[in-house]
Amino acid sequence: MSLNHGHRTAAATAAEELDPSKEERAGRVREVGNQAVWSLSSCKPGLGVQQLRDDCLESYWQSDGPQPHLVNIQFRRKTTIQDMWIYANYKADESYTPSRISVRCGSHFNDLQEVELVELNEPSGWLLITLKDLKERPGINTYMVQIAVLSNHQNGRDTHIRQIKIHSPVRDAPVAVYAPCAFSSLALRKNQTIRGIKKHPVRNEGHG
Repeated sequence: MSLNHGHRTAAATAAEELDPSKEERAGRVREVGNQAVWSLSSCKPGLGVQQLRDDCLESYWQSDGPQPHLVNIQFRRKTTIQDMWIYANYKADESYTPSRISVRCGSHFNDLQEVELVELNEPSGWLLITLKDLKERPGINTYMVQIAVLSNHQNGRDTHIRQIKIHSPVRDAPVAVYAPCAFSSLALRKNQTIRGIKKHPVRNEGHG
């Protein structure tokens, strides 16, 4: 499996400006989350996977256990993941809002490796995390993606994530890559920093 190296910085804009369905409608990517089995390290009753995937920005997953809080996405066949979209709303969720997220890929729980580390500063809207291989080409081929919330704003214990979408490239169409330099406003840049991480194993933290 190819993993990303180097350091990158990306911007996050408001939900009305970054829209995960835009590239789907253009036929460049497809949402493949419905092809995977989703599980969580913990959740409050009625605030679980269904709320993460219901296309409603008013609902959310709420964890109910110790950190890190894990979202496990397991595919039946090896799948190319080009990018991930996470909707967070600091204004509504405050201390429940993630401030540090690790994205991990692998074949199963025991060989996951961190491929991205994301630091968030009071995010409000859709956040785009682009995955690249060693040659900086869009996409990582994997059986499993794990999103780990390592910490929350204001040292909050449990977390809220409102939506997650997973995109795979459509091979017979040009793949559009969102360039960080397309967003020049300092107000927009402050929300998200993404650092590429050299491959290293992740300690198995268990799953629920």
